[in-house]
Amino acid sequence: MGDSVVERVAELEEAVRRAVDTLGRLRDENLQLRREVRRLTDERKQVLTQVDSILKDIVKLELDKPE
Repeated sequence: MGDSVVERVAELEEAVRRAVDTLGRLRDENLQLRREVRRLTDERKQVLTQVDSILKDIVKLELDKPE
């Protein structure tokens, strides 16, 4: 029975090591994804600003057009 307990403890230690490794990778991936979301959010804001500017220019053109 002693051997099976030792084997089980060894298995548990290995499972904990794998879990710690997985958590580390997931934390790194989470940080990467957060940076990507931040970058995409900034890019979206820039595109919206450009579209808004284009729409304002179109409105000006339409107002300047004789009827």
